Amino acid sequence: MLWDLQSFGSKTALVQDGDEYTYEQLAGLSAQVAALLPARSLVFALCTNTLGSIAGYLGFLNGGIVPLLLDSAINKDLLSALNDVYEPGYYWVPEGMEAEFSQFKRVAAIAGYVLLATESPAQHALHPDLAVLVSTSGSTGTPKLIRLSYANIASNTNSICEYLKITDAERAITSLPMNYVYGLSVLQTHISRGATLVLTDLNCYAGQFWKLFAQQECTSFAGVPFMYEMLEKLRFTKQNRYPSLKTMTQAGGRLSPELQDKFAAFARDNGIDFVVMYGASEATARMSYLPPQCALEKRGSIGIPIPGGRFEIVGADGQPVPAGESGELAYYGENVSLGYATCAEDLARDDDNNGRLLTGDLAREDEDGFYYVVGRKKRFVKILGKRTSLDEVENILKQHFDVIDLACGGKDDLLAVFLAADVDPAAVSRFVFETLGINEKMIRVVEVGEIPKNTSGKIQYAQLNELLEEGEGR
Repeated sequence: MLWDLQSFGSKTALVQDGDEYTYEQLAGLSAQVAALLPARSLVFALCTNTLGSIAGYLGFLNGGIVPLLLDSAINKDLLSALNDVYEPGYYWVPEGMEAEFSQFKRVAAIAGYVLLATESPAQHALHPDLAVLVSTSGSTGTPKLIRLSYANIASNTNSICEYLKITDAERAITSLPMNYVYGLSVLQTHISRGATLVLTDLNCYAGQFWKLFAQQECTSFAGVPFMYEMLEKLRFTKQNRYPSLKTMTQAGGRLSPELQDKFAAFARDNGIDFVVMYGASEATARMSYLPPQCALEKRGSIGIPIPGGRFEIVGADGQPVPAGESGELAYYGENVSLGYATCAEDLARDDDNNGRLLTGDLAREDEDGFYYVVGRKKRFVKILGKRTSLDEVENILKQHFDVIDLACGGKDDLLAVFLAADVDPAAVSRFVFETLGINEKMIRVVEVGEIPKNTSGKIQYAQLNELLEEGEGR
């Protein structure tokens, strides 16, 4: 059993719409869910920040059932594609969505969620260590998944609790979705220590979010760079309106130096710990953190490895580079995932990574042992903290619009689509928003005369991204 919920007894575990649920109640609900499915079943869980979603997840893991965590708002075509590849035996969905899955049979309804059995579930062979599946991408619906083990979850949970000093006195608010590993880590760390989670799906830039935060005397806030940018527009750092706030964490991409300065200074002046963190879904969640006392002095650093982890900087040959030089950042730790899955047969694979992850980020280490990311080897950006493969988006757009003169670039919180074809830019932007769920404010369609290529026919993405720096396009 991964989660010993009963040990926290009558302590408040979750607060939803003003109602409090104890750990005893949460344990009972999660046990009810687990009892409905055979062990080692595969279930698609459409997640929300609600009692039913969380009870289901905890029940699945305690019962040896393997969930794939998906956003409840996932595009239905993308969900159908995943279903065809993995053929789950069950779905765990909000009760209000049940009509959308009328082809499946209702098994039971618990805490606002329903368990549905598919008509002809495949009998999957699942590796005994496999605990949960998460998507490699926040948007594209790729069948490529990350396989996390029970040991991965336990290791990363304990490590985060150690460096953030999480105790049963904490009251965290769900500022991030639980199907996103950062949001999931907030859930797991607090549940593991008998702390309280205040449940909401509200955006952090909504007034009602902070009204709830104040009413419930929440002690911590977790956010990705875009969220901190929005808070700054709301003049959050001008005055501390929330005396219960003790910790602010940031991950999911690089925060601008100016914003890091503002929030670090605000935190210092108000007795708040501001902790910048670095991680990846492939490492369950976190790989490093910047101690709050270093937030200003080491601005721009991803910090030091989490307890139990270590970094190494390697060259193109995979060997460590001389001190002071930059290279690819490699991470070692028990939280490194088992590897990827691209088909149902991969769910039985052994550990492909053996505790080592090549991050795809280029980094350097300073004389004090702090690490700095200086670039990326791979083509992806983070949109609202969720990694999005530029190659996958590019392929989806080319297939949908039946064009080849199109390329994708961008930077964190900005997806750029470069067009040299006779396609309506507004239609491209609308398709990306409607199909991939990327906020339209984070999409820029740039019309160009041609897509630059080298003599080998390879697209010169650096030249295209220069157009963004020049402020061209719309």
